[in-house]
Amino acid sequence: MIIDENHEVIIVGGGPAGLAAGLYCQRAALKTVLFEKGLPGGQIAISKDVENYPGVEGITGFDLAEKMLHHAQSFGLNVSQQEVMALKTGPDKHSVRLANGDLLHADVLILAAGGSARKLGIPGEGEYLGSGVSYCATCDGFFFRDKTTVVVGGGDTAVEEALFLAKIARKVFLVYRGTELRASRILQGRLLTEPKIQLIRNTAVTEIRGDDKAVTAVSFHNTETGDRGDISADGVFIFIGYSPNNQLIPSGVLMNEQGFVLTDEKCETNVPGIFAVGDLRQKFANQIVVAAADGSIAALGAAHYLTLKRAKLKAAG
Repeated sequence: MIIDENHEVIIVGGGPAGLAAGLYCQRAALKTVLFEKGLPGGQIAISKDVENYPGVEGITGFDLAEKMLHHAQSFGLNVSQQEVMALKTGPDKHSVRLANGDLLHADVLILAAGGSARKLGIPGEGEYLGSGVSYCATCDGFFFRDKTTVVVGGGDTAVEEALFLAKIARKVFLVYRGTELRASRILQGRLLTEPKIQLIRNTAVTEIRGDDKAVTAVSFHNTETGDRGDISADGVFIFIGYSPNNQLIPSGVLMNEQGFVLTDEKCETNVPGIFAVGDLRQKFANQIVVAAADGSIAALGAAHYLTLKRAKLKAAG
């Protein structure tokens, strides 16, 4: 076991929020390490196209993630592909335990663990995962060329993925609970000009059915008329939002009823020295640019926190 008392900042998570935090921490000359168990970039690393990041046109999510990573590393950020297993608060230092048994300490923790695709929680969803059920059209759309697919959801991601599938599949049904889509107007405009996509409003998918090999249909319930029925389909793509990856949140850190971490305007939690950024914290919108902004704000907040801490120690000494 390695015990290291020398870190000033430890960042947990390497998506846009974590990488932006790392960049700003390095620019503030803070001794920082970022831990990411998977692919740096988080959710954007598996996105086909990113069209709404200011100043960046015509880029894939993977390429944008790579640029963010290289930018942070160009300032000397230490990015370690290690899994964090536990976090613990302390009166002076906070601790991080890694999967390899190492125990690290830091003055500041910036939590950027992001979120995971929200599940419908209906029969067949888990059974046919990987056999027709997917949460990433850009990852799995290739397997549904000239086939019929169902996209569940009415937000930006659902519409973006439906438009992507329309380039590959024979038919795309976009099923959502509300009367109106929640997606941006520009995406709705594109949707309405795509002949392969059929909108099914006021409808909930109640079951995903199939044979021994793959998905064959989805069952639905119209919440307005009460009608029930089936849609023959080869694939079901679910985009109903994300749940925060809050499993590591230390005891004592406040969260709302949905499990999102509560912070102030500096992205600092109720526990001094612990910050939450990106999709992990409660806020109005989850966008790449917002996550990156969170990271920069938290890093600036961390620098301010450390300045005050040093001043207090100096005054006490």
